[in-house]
Amino acid sequence: MRLSEWRGSAPSKDAVGAKVTAVVDPVIASFDVGGDPDCWVAWGEEPGQRYTILVPTPTGLVTCYVRVIVPGEGPRAAAKLIRWNRVQLGELAIETQGGHRLLSFQVESLVLRGADDVADRIAAFALDLFDAVDGRPPRTRGPSSTSRGGRTATAKASSAKAPAAKAPAAKAPAAKAKT
Repeated sequence: MRLSEWRGSAPSKDAVGAKVTAVVDPVIASFDVGGDPDCWVAWGEEPGQRYTILVPTPTGLVTCYVRVIVPGEGPRAAAKLIRWNRVQLGELAIETQGGHRLLSFQVESLVLRGADDVADRIAAFALDLFDAVDGRPPRTRGPSSTSRGGRTATAKASSAKAPAAKAPAAKAPAAKAKT
């Protein structure tokens, strides 16, 4: 999802208020990721107090730590770029039960957990990170209801191995006659 979409769905409106975005946006922009980067926001247990923004870039993973309320100072944002060869990724684990999917994934020190549609978005984000760490281009995904939705049938078909076309049988070379 784009940063603007995350802000629209924030669990606490204070976490994305004008004072906070005025501090966060220049910090993220300093990594040349554009004004509205594709990212993941880990709201945590107290999103009105602090949260983390993860932005994949060609160079590495931008990690922006946001503190919404700093007594006597106002909001604070600190970010760093972690090169891909240093990014710490955990396992991508999924469990299904009764038609529901539960997923967990660890990136740096953050554990991302979700069910169903959120699990699909976490899986897509995790696969993008795995691709980046391994030096592969990001996967292409078909249209979905969310910009980070699960892999659609179109994306699945394009990533599946297509059967090789049969080449016409070559004629065997003629055997040399013995004289």
